[in-house]
Amino acid sequence: MAMASTLLASRPFSARPSAPPPHSRRLALALPPRLATLSAPAGTRHPRKCGRLQPLHAASCCGNPAAAAGAAAGAGANGWPLLAWYLMALDKNPVVTKAITSAVLTLAGDIICQLVIDKAPELDLKRTFVFTFLGLVLVGPTLHVWYLYLSKLVTISGASGAIARLLLDQFIFSPIFIGVFMSLLVTLEGRPSLVVPKLKQEWLSSVSANWQLWIPFQFLNFYFVPQKLQVLAANFVALAWNVILSFKAHKEIVTK
Repeated sequence: MAMASTLLASRPFSARPSAPPPHSRRLALALPPRLATLSAPAGTRHPRKCGRLQPLHAASCCGNPAAAAGAAAGAGANGWPLLAWYLMALDKNPVVTKAITSAVLTLAGDIICQLVIDKAPELDLKRTFVFTFLGLVLVGPTLHVWYLYLSKLVTISGASGAIARLLLDQFIFSPIFIGVFMSLLVTLEGRPSLVVPKLKQEWLSSVSANWQLWIPFQFLNFYFVPQKLQVLAANFVALAWNVILSFKAHKEIVTK
């Protein structure tokens, strides 16, 4: 017994890992690959896969909101390249962009008025040029400044704010602006002596037509549309208004 104990003590001990029980190996083979991966310990996962999952999760819930909004806006604008270009131009050069837009709309409005309403045999190019010129240098820049000032003047939100802007726009700004536009138009066309008779004959009816067209639309514009897009939204109605304004401004003066 002593010799057996000596022999056992003198033999080196081998630290070989013990094999897993047979039933564990059968269970691992029976599991599907996905469940086998989920059941594996955390330390056995692939390091590269873990490194990829963490940044994606952080970006989806904790990323920069402004960057996410910009990416969403860019993705939404991919289907509308012209609109994306126009909005970018509004941000970079708002006055110039709105002036050119107004010029295009006044040009179209006067041409439609001459060909459809007046049924002129040919275009009066001088009339079209003056009308378009005023759209470029007067209408677009003035509306830009006015809407910007109006948004700072009336800071109330909701329907009450929209009504307040509407009252100031339609009952203070619009009557004055229509009178200025007509006076400059008649003067630039070389008929300054007809400014007063033109205003007496057409100013009140023009203001009334303006109220009928613009009051319903401007309420929606002030209530729903962001400030920087209000001129753009108004331009959709401005084409019809420019046709009316061109007709009123060029209507023959009835002498008594």
